[in-house]
Amino acid sequence: MSEKVHRDKVLAYVVRDGQLLVFRHAGNSYEEVGIQVPAGSVRPGESPEAAVLREAREETGLTDFKIVSKLGEFEYDMTPYRREIQHRHVFHLELTEPTPDRWMSQEDHDGEQEPTRFECFWVPLEAAHILQSGQGALLGQLPE
Repeated sequence: MSEKVHRDKVLAYVVRDGQLLVFRHAGNSYEEVGIQVPAGSVRPGESPEAAVLREAREETGLTDFKIVSKLGEFEYDMTPYRREIQHRHVFHLELTEPTPDRWMSQEDHDGEQEPTRFECFWVPLEAAHILQSGQGALLGQLPE
């Protein structure tokens, strides 16, 4: 069996009025991909701070994010989904532009693959236990 790959990842907890910004993949069922927060890979030479802002913009189609704080870091083993250990940097972000309760977005993947369509929406923080793959691990670090 092959060795597990280690990757640096970022997660964005975008909070507004006691609600967390989440999305689902529009072309897949909840059973396949679950509910997620904006997240993704840190590119070579990119800081985690730059990566979390880029990923939030790419996945939501919104632009006016700012970092409130870094909440922490942790390791997450993606097995059996894939043989990957993720070193996750988790940030609390603020969105300063008005947004609807629900909207469609898409990530274009820098033109390297077909776009991925997302349905973005807000859930109460108390319901954020529904996040997939351990993405909610540091929600308790958010200020009350």
